[in-house]
Amino acid sequence: MSDLRQENALLLREAEKIVQALGVMFAPSCEVVLHDLTQPENAIVAIANNLSNRNIGDAASEMGLERIASPDFPDVVQNYANAFPDGRPAKSTSIGLRNSQGVFVAAICLNLDVSIFNSATAILQQLTAVVQSTPQPVAEGVRSLSDIASVINNFAASHATAPRALSSEQRFQALQLLKQQGYLQLRGAATMAAEALGISRVSVYNLLKRDAG
Repeated sequence: MSDLRQENALLLREAEKIVQALGVMFAPSCEVVLHDLTQPENAIVAIANNLSNRNIGDAASEMGLERIASPDFPDVVQNYANAFPDGRPAKSTSIGLRNSQGVFVAAICLNLDVSIFNSATAILQQLTAVVQSTPQPVAEGVRSLSDIASVINNFAASHATAPRALSSEQRFQALQLLKQQGYLQLRGAATMAAEALGISRVSVYNLLKRDAG
């Protein structure tokens, strides 16, 4: 039993080297987290590029708990959609590490902040556009909550900035654009707009009241 504990400790020690190296390589846009699955209530033992505002000693994630509960859980879950606590979209990969007994001891999780790249892509599209066309109203019946972030990304790109860097006046203008295109009629639109802009729903409602006033 003592030998197994030593083996587990060695796995965690070597995994921490990988976490730190990946963190340096992909800074600042990729968070890398090491989970000790032998102590799920205090699982996080290392974080590089902390984008989720978690702390050393925080509990295991839902995926970590699933790994602990099921020996058949996949060793690698790659490129799945995720989100940070503040709503920023992420692309994640989780790698489970087993000891010689086949038991999951640790997990290395990579969480890439894709909001940065979404904004950059929108800016590049704006810069490389060669034909200026009049925006067409969105056809009835095809509006989707998932399009709200794209509308805001494109608006921010037209101002050579990112959604979360928009001024209060620009946020107001972005919300007006969403309103004109009919997105704010959708259930949950205020929440989606708030997440894309990096502000609270209360702030969104206050900006909309300004228009009503």
